[in-house]
Amino acid sequence: MAQWEKLRQLDNLYLKQVDELYDKDAFPMDVRHYLASWIEGQDWERAGREHDFAMVLFQSLLENLDIQHSRFVQEGESFLLQHNIRRFKQNFQQYQENPYTLANIILWFLRKEKSILQNAELAEQVQLLQVQQDPMETDSQRNLERRMAELKNKVQGMDHTVKCLEEQQDEFDFKFQTHNMEGTTNEEHKTQQLKMLQTLLNRLDTSRKSMLSGIGALLDMAEELLCVLVREELVHWQRRQQKACIGAPDNTCLDQLEKWFTTEAECLFQVRKFLKKLEELMGKVSYERDPVKSQKPALLKRVDSLLTSLLKSAFVVETQPSMPQGKGPLVLRTNVQFSVKTRFLVKFPELNHAMKVNVSINRETPQIKGYRLFNVLGTKTKALNMAESMSGGMVADFRHLTLKEQKHGGGGKSMHDLSLSVTEELHLIHFDTEFVLHDMTVSLETSSLPVVIISNSSQQQSAWASVLWFNMLCTESRQNLIFFANSPVATWPQLREMLSWQFLSSTKRGLDTKQLEMIAFKLFGLQQNYDACTVSWSKFNKENVPKTHFTFWVWFDGILVMVKAHLENLWRDGSIMGFVSKGKEKALLKKKKRGTFLIRFSESIKDGGITFSWVDYSPTGEPDIRTVQPFTKVDLAQIPFHEIIRNFQILEAGNVPENPLLFLYPDTPKQEAFGKYYSEKSGVDSPYFKYIKTKLIVVSKENILEAKSPVYSDVTDVEGLETMNHMEVLSEEAAGLKSEDPMFQGLLLSPDPGPMLSGDISPEELQEFLNNPSVFDLGDIHSDDDAFSEAALPSFFSTAPQPCE
Repeated sequence: MAQWEKLRQLDNLYLKQVDELYDKDAFPMDVRHYLASWIEGQDWERAGREHDFAMVLFQSLLENLDIQHSRFVQEGESFLLQHNIRRFKQNFQQYQENPYTLANIILWFLRKEKSILQNAELAEQVQLLQVQQDPMETDSQRNLERRMAELKNKVQGMDHTVKCLEEQQDEFDFKFQTHNMEGTTNEEHKTQQLKMLQTLLNRLDTSRKSMLSGIGALLDMAEELLCVLVREELVHWQRRQQKACIGAPDNTCLDQLEKWFTTEAECLFQVRKFLKKLEELMGKVSYERDPVKSQKPALLKRVDSLLTSLLKSAFVVETQPSMPQGKGPLVLRTNVQFSVKTRFLVKFPELNHAMKVNVSINRETPQIKGYRLFNVLGTKTKALNMAESMSGGMVADFRHLTLKEQKHGGGGKSMHDLSLSVTEELHLIHFDTEFVLHDMTVSLETSSLPVVIISNSSQQQSAWASVLWFNMLCTESRQNLIFFANSPVATWPQLREMLSWQFLSSTKRGLDTKQLEMIAFKLFGLQQNYDACTVSWSKFNKENVPKTHFTFWVWFDGILVMVKAHLENLWRDGSIMGFVSKGKEKALLKKKKRGTFLIRFSESIKDGGITFSWVDYSPTGEPDIRTVQPFTKVDLAQIPFHEIIRNFQILEAGNVPENPLLFLYPDTPKQEAFGKYYSEKSGVDSPYFKYIKTKLIVVSKENILEAKSPVYSDVTDVEGLETMNHMEVLSEEAAGLKSEDPMFQGLLLSPDPGPMLSGDISPEELQEFLNNPSVFDLGDIHSDDDAFSEAALPSFFSTAPQPCE
C-alpha cells in the first residue's frame, strides 16, 4: 500500500499530526494527495544532490500539475480546485533556478510522513503486547474490523465530498452575486448567464441529493455495525466476564471493543457534523424543493438515536466488585472495603476528567420477605479518566467502598411471602454518569453483576457457591435478584466445566476427564452417559451427601482449599490423582509392581483430606492393596505432604522399618516424582522430625493403616479393600528397638508422645494390651461404614481412631 494511503487510514491522533505537517504552504497537501503515486515513485534523495536530475523532476512535476488541472476541467470538478492547482504551479516557479531545494523539501516531508507511520505502528505493537491476552480472532471479529475500517474510509471520503459541495456552492454563489451586481441589459447575455446559473444550480442540487443519499447509506452501515457491537460483541464480552468471575480462563480485555466503539462514535459524530454543515450551506443557498430542507431533520434524528444507543451501551463495569481477601469477586462483606471499576468505551480525550460517576445500591427492592437494605459508604463519586488504566482507557476506579446494613426497613412481603437465606439474597451496585459533548447530552447507567452480601466470614463458602451457581446458569436475565427463589437445575456438562474452572483458576491445573467421571459417579451413581444428568441447587449446596454431615459443595471446596494451601505444586505437576474412587484405585494398582502407589482425596472428610494406597504382594502372588488413614489440613500445616511420602514407614513383626512407597502410579520412581520438593536435611536433622517420629511409622500387618491420629471421621465404604483383622503394637523388646533410638522414641510411651499417643496410659493397661489384644473390643474396626468407637480401644489414643477409606 502506498505511503499516502497508509497515512489516510491512521487514527485521528496521527491524522492530526499529518494535518499539522502540511499546515504551511511549503508543500501543499493537495499536490501531495493528487500526485501521491508519482511523488512516491521518484528518487528525491538523488535529486537533492544532483542539479540536472533535480531539474528533470522539477519539469516533470509541473507537467503533472498541468495534467491534473486538465483532468479537473474535463471532469467538471470544482472551480476552486482548478484555481488552486494553477496557483500551486505558479508558486513552484520560484525553484526554477534551484530545483534541488524543492527536491529536498519534498524529501523532508516524505521522511516526516514515514516517521508518523512508524510511531503509529509502534504504538499499535505496544498495545498488542500489553493487552492482547488471546491472539485468536474469530471470523466475525475480522469481518467486523474490516467493515469498521470501511465505514471509517467512507466517512473520510464523505468529508471530501462535503468540501467539494461547499466549493461548488461557493462557485454558484459567487457567479450568482456577480450576475446580480452586473445588472446587464443585454437580454441574450442575460439569458446565457441565467442558463449557466441554472446549470450550476442543477449540479448543486444533484450534489446535495447525492450527499444526502450517501449519508443515509453511511447510517445504514453504522446501524448494522452498531447491532453487531451491542447485540453480539458486547454480549459475548459480558458472558466471558461472567465466566471469568467464576474461574474460566476467558479473555475479558476491553481494548478491542473500546477501539470499535470509539471508531463508531467518531464516525457518527462526523456524520452529525456533516448534517450541521448542510444546514449551514442551506442557510446561505436554498431553493424550491431543496432536498436538505426535507431530508436533513430525519437524518439528524436517526444519527442522534444511533449515538444515544451506542453511548448508553458503552458504559460498562470493567472489574466486578470484589474484596481483597475474598474467595472471589461478587461476594462482599459489610464494613469491609471492596473495589469496583467502571469504563466508558468511547475514548474521547476531551472527556478526560469531565464525566462524574456516582455509585448507589439496590434502586429497586425486590418483594422478598426480610430482604436487607444497605448504604454505600466511602468515595461515591469519581471522574472517568485515562490515568487509572494501564491501557489508557476511560475508567473510574472505586477502591475504598464499604457497605453498611440499614437498621430499619427491609423488603416487603410478596403475594407468596417469599424469603431467601442471606447467601441467596442478590443485590446490584449501580453507577450513573452524564455524557455532554457537541451540544449532545445523554444520561448513562450501568450496574454490576448481582453480588452476595455477608456479615461474617463463616458465610463466605456458601455465598461463593451462590455466585458460582448464578453465573454458571444465568446468561440472559443478569439482574434477576430472585433467581434463587426458583433456581434452574444445572446439567452435568455445565457443572463439570465450572468445577474444573475452580481448580484451574486456583492452581493452574483443571480437572481431567477421569477425575470428572469420579465426581459424576459420586453425584449420580453409575450411568452410561452423564451428559443428560442434572443437579439441583439443593443437591449442590443444601442437601448432605449420603452417609455424611456435609454438602457436596462443602466437600469439594474443602479439597480445593487444602490443595491451594498445601498441595498446589504436587497437584500442578500431576503427582496427585485426586478424584478417584476406591474401586477404581484397586483396579489400577493390582496390575502394577510392588510398591506402586497413588494419591487420592478423601471422600468423607468435610474440610479436605488426602491419602495414599500402595500395592504389595502375598507369598502366593496375590495383590494386596493397602491404604493409610487420610491426612487433613491440620497435618499438612505441620509437615509438607511430600515429606510424608518421603518418610512414611511400616514396621511388621520381626522386620526393620521400611518405606513401602516406591513408584508413583503408573511407574515413576518416587525420588524422580518428589525429590525436587524434598528438604535438604533428613533424619533427626529434618525440620519435621518431631512429626515424623510420632506419626509416620506404622506398626501393622494390615491393609488399612492408621498413620496418624485422625481429626475427622472417614466413613465411606472401603470398596475393594480387605478389612482389618487385628493391629499389633509391638513392645520395644519384641521389635528389637531400643528406647534411646530417637527415631522410634515417640512410637511407644515417651515424655512427649505427640498426638498419636497419650501420656495417661498406665503400664498395666499397656502390658495387658500387648499380651492379649483380643481382650479389647475391636469389632468396630471390621466395619466398612462405621467409625471407630471411642470405647473400642483404651486411652492410649488421644482421640477416637477412625476407619480408613
